Amino acid sequence: MNAPIDVSFFARNAKPLTSYRPYWAKRFGTAPFLPMSRAEMEQLGWDSCDIVLVTGDAYVDHPSFGMAVIGRVLEAQGFRVGIIAQPDWQSAEPFKALGKPNLFWGVTAGNMDSMINRYTADRKIRSDDAYTPGDVGGKRPDRAAIVYSQRCREAYKDVPIVLGGIEGSLRRIAHYDYWSDKVRRSIVVDAKCDLLLYGNAERALVEVAHRLARKEPVESITDVRGTAFIRRAGDPTAEGWIELDSTEVDTPGHVEDHINPYQTTSEQAQAQGQSCSKEEGAAAPAASAQVVQVKPITIHRPQGAGGVAKLPRDRTVIRLPSYEQVKSDAVLYAHANRVLHVEANPGNARALVQAHGEGTTARDVWINPPPIPLTTAEMDYVFDLPYARGPHPAYADEHGRHDGATKIPAWEMIRFSVNIMRGCFGGCTFCSITEHEGRIIQSRSEDSIIKEVEDIRDKVEGFTGVISDLGGPTANMYRLGCRSPAIEAACRKPSCVYPGICQNLTTNHDPLIKIYRRARALKGIKKILIGSGLRYDLAVQSPEYVKELVQHHVGGYLKIAPEHTESGPLSKMMKPGIGTYDRFKTMFEKYSEEAGKKQFLIPYFIAAHPGTRDEDMMNLAVWLKKNGFRADQVQTFYPSPMATATAMYHSGLNPLKGVHRDNGPGGRGETVDIVRGEKRRRLHKAFLRYHDPNNWPLLREALKAMGRADLIGNGKHHLIPTFQPVTDGGYQSARRKNSTPGAGGAKASERAAAVVKTGGAGKGGTSGVKAGGSKAPVKGRILTQHTGLPPRAGVKGR
Repeated sequence: MNAPIDVSFFARNAKPLTSYRPYWAKRFGTAPFLPMSRAEMEQLGWDSCDIVLVTGDAYVDHPSFGMAVIGRVLEAQGFRVGIIAQPDWQSAEPFKALGKPNLFWGVTAGNMDSMINRYTADRKIRSDDAYTPGDVGGKRPDRAAIVYSQRCREAYKDVPIVLGGIEGSLRRIAHYDYWSDKVRRSIVVDAKCDLLLYGNAERALVEVAHRLARKEPVESITDVRGTAFIRRAGDPTAEGWIELDSTEVDTPGHVEDHINPYQTTSEQAQAQGQSCSKEEGAAAPAASAQVVQVKPITIHRPQGAGGVAKLPRDRTVIRLPSYEQVKSDAVLYAHANRVLHVEANPGNARALVQAHGEGTTARDVWINPPPIPLTTAEMDYVFDLPYARGPHPAYADEHGRHDGATKIPAWEMIRFSVNIMRGCFGGCTFCSITEHEGRIIQSRSEDSIIKEVEDIRDKVEGFTGVISDLGGPTANMYRLGCRSPAIEAACRKPSCVYPGICQNLTTNHDPLIKIYRRARALKGIKKILIGSGLRYDLAVQSPEYVKELVQHHVGGYLKIAPEHTESGPLSKMMKPGIGTYDRFKTMFEKYSEEAGKKQFLIPYFIAAHPGTRDEDMMNLAVWLKKNGFRADQVQTFYPSPMATATAMYHSGLNPLKGVHRDNGPGGRGETVDIVRGEKRRRLHKAFLRYHDPNNWPLLREALKAMGRADLIGNGKHHLIPTFQPVTDGGYQSARRKNSTPGAGGAKASERAAAVVKTGGAGKGGTSGVKAGGSKAPVKGRILTQHTGLPPRAGVKGR
């Protein structure tokens, strides 16, 4: 039976969020918005803040914004919480706006990594920021978590700094930094924070806050899961731990079988499938028929002998290669990355430690095991808190509104959406969701989800009856998980769905179908769309779900992400083959036709991913043309810190296959084709945009060099034509306005959050494109990111 996941195996050792005795300041009640100024504090009757949160995003009091969630959770525990949003980081003065925090600073770069937020995959500065009023760029510094931490220390040097958010999560160990093209130290060292909380941090943060409120020194808080901190030599809190040394890649030589002294040379060779030329053809001694082949000696460790398998995991720490080692040795970098991902299941993960510095500057970055996932009751507790569900009034215009020049695009994107779950067990190597949220799916209850839909309907200004999304990191992993909590807690696989769906994984979509039906039956709800990414290899396991989705919850277009068509890059991404996409497409078209609807699938693809050959991109381009797709937006691989694909990019090795010194042909390790250099990355993007005349000269040159000049011609079966029209010679992807301008070579704009998979709140939108690659869109018609498709019905022109 496909039973929904039971997280009790994890939760039984975790203190519930609701079991703490509230802090005395709970008597002040609930704030309409967490204060951002002294005046607001005075209105609430506060003389000080217990905790001050510093964030790189504008403050939007909505459960899709991390600082709002953290602030409201801490408020519910009784603490007075203030927020300093997007402060001027040029001095420490703006960080003193709310006074000295009584307990600690809470610092985050925001919902997105600040470097990914500010730079494109080509390392060019973006001019916009979806998390800033007016979509204005430059409101946060590079490496914001480090800069904010430094300024907090300058403002009040004796106040503990607790760092969190996705930027901290992805940098908790020494990591490859794409923007500087080198390995950087753990952010714990660079930010000089007292504690780093990685992942979804409600459980850890609540415990830390109450312990600091009890006057416990922050340096003694070393036993909280989901935290990282500095330990120096001789630290008494490290006593009693058993250390496993994993600072080198194990490279044992070939172990020869023990030789039977009674066998002849010929018999020994014959046992190994060889022959001895000196005795070849000679008759074997009669006694040899009685000789029994001796097997190699196997050593069995006695029970309780203290072997590795018997070590207590909760007191065992794995020593990774040091920062200095991984910085200078790419093999050790890949090894450390593999260990980090293997030790990611909260049911069996061990602590990790990594040395930074030498001599008097030597210190260890200690990383405790991942946090225990929240139960359904705890998820409901977090999402049912009294969020205002809108931006802070400080951002409003003279009419008290948050549109026009004051609009925050990321809020508009999720304004009418509902997050129903967390986590992802897909394990895609380029994605940061797993590293941040974990592989265990944490789901809300049906009643909590329906209550939020009703709150949107009744309380959110501008609601027209359409819920824009009912999803999460993945649209259809709600309540999916392992059939056995015990098996799930012991599993160390990087993915539950690659290379195929695990036999222990439930694929029952009935709970999700039930929510869809109940939500759309609510009075005042006209339509519920699914905007989150759909895992179609799971969806095809439930035809009833696909039918429900296609016939009731698709607004003409459904975005899915095959990412590629070729097995080489797909194996490095840990994504299913294109055949699964074809199965889903067949079902999608069948159920659309049954409903009498004209609907279209919009597939997304990645260019320049590790393991992608030029021939793979050529084959993908041929597939795109054969299937009538012309991509306007192009996703280029973006090496985010700590991702497995980033380890491939930096090291040229495949950590998924194990890390060895003997790599390449004949060796045990697998090397990976890395797409480096501007010209080759441009070529891979050009194959995705094969229809753009600006790319034809580059593609002609490449196809001839690849021996595929047969794809150049003016027929329908050719990829690009022989003729070359006059072009502006450049390429600009869709941005800012999410629409391509008319003829004349004007530059288009690009939305960062739509093309970078970071686990933030940003989701891809639609964009106008030149129909057929030659004519500008007719006013009143907005096409999707792929041309050749009809416009949405009823969409007004811009």
